[in-house]
Amino acid sequence: MSTTDRDLAQVEGDPIADPGLPAHLPRATDVDEAASRRAERQVAMLFGLSSVFTVLFIVAYFAFGVGDDLDTFLGFGASNLFLGLTLGMALLLIGVGTIHWARKLMADHEIVEYRHAAASTPEDREETVGILQTGLEESQIGRRPLIRNSLLGAVGLLVAPAGVLLWDLGPTPGNKLNTTVWREGMRVVQDISGTPIRPEDMEVGQLVNGEPEIFFNDVGDEEQIEGHELLVEKAKAAVVIVRMDPADVTPWPGREDWGVDGILCYSKICTHVGCPISLWEQTTHDLLCPCHQSTFDLADNGKVVFGPAARHLPQLPLAVDDEGYLIARSDFTEAVGPSFWERDNDEPGPE
Repeated sequence: MSTTDRDLAQVEGDPIADPGLPAHLPRATDVDEAASRRAERQVAMLFGLSSVFTVLFIVAYFAFGVGDDLDTFLGFGASNLFLGLTLGMALLLIGVGTIHWARKLMADHEIVEYRHAAASTPEDREETVGILQTGLEESQIGRRPLIRNSLLGAVGLLVAPAGVLLWDLGPTPGNKLNTTVWREGMRVVQDISGTPIRPEDMEVGQLVNGEPEIFFNDVGDEEQIEGHELLVEKAKAAVVIVRMDPADVTPWPGREDWGVDGILCYSKICTHVGCPISLWEQTTHDLLCPCHQSTFDLADNGKVVFGPAARHLPQLPLAVDDEGYLIARSDFTEAVGPSFWERDNDEPGPE
């Protein structure tokens, strides 16, 4: 604490006694201009190396593939290893450079700040501006353009990895959120075995989890779906098939022929946040989502009767082919899955 600080403490009646801080000892960089210049070059070198690792991050992103058995290093996936290593080093070097800058070049004398009223007076604001100005002067950022410019370059270049990662999110989905692989005449099969379903094989009150036949066989001229796209399309196309007493079903106008002898088909994906649902209560015709307890009445067009879901379950219109198996009459007439903000508010319902 300087003499001025001690005098101020005595005038204002500071309740805390002088803690007895040792006398301030100047650092080598405070008295030796050559040492300060050397420290300045070291800080700039650290910031420059950060920029190099940022560039290497971008190079690694394009150089190494994901899922390629040849792109490995020491038994690890080369893409993940080098992306993590280069970005981590870029951030680490900025941190190390900033610490070195503070320890070697920024002012290191002790200061005392006294507690004051919460409301700021014009004088306080002027004092704050003065403190900020002093901080800028003591950091020597104005006197050390090499440090300033290298830091700005290193931090500015970090925008590039952010842009690369955002770009890697892929193209916008377009109309893919509104369509599935279901097509007219496509058979409804059991989701595990791929066995086609006959109406007479289902009993009243029974629920079967289903998928389109295309996932189990080469169907017609349809292009075979593989890899990640297969998983996405299987999730979107998943359905539940239930059989109820036809007298219990109250279809909306235009949906009177969407079922077969009380057999109805609905999307398996909850319209709240997209959980798969198949908890079936046959006596009430309710389908319960296990995630947040949204409940849908399948006898009443999949209408929500409880829970946070805001939309009914989309229904897949059914028919029977020449061999007596259940088939889809078309794709879903509305988007499946959880709500998204682009969804059209003009949805089907009773007139």
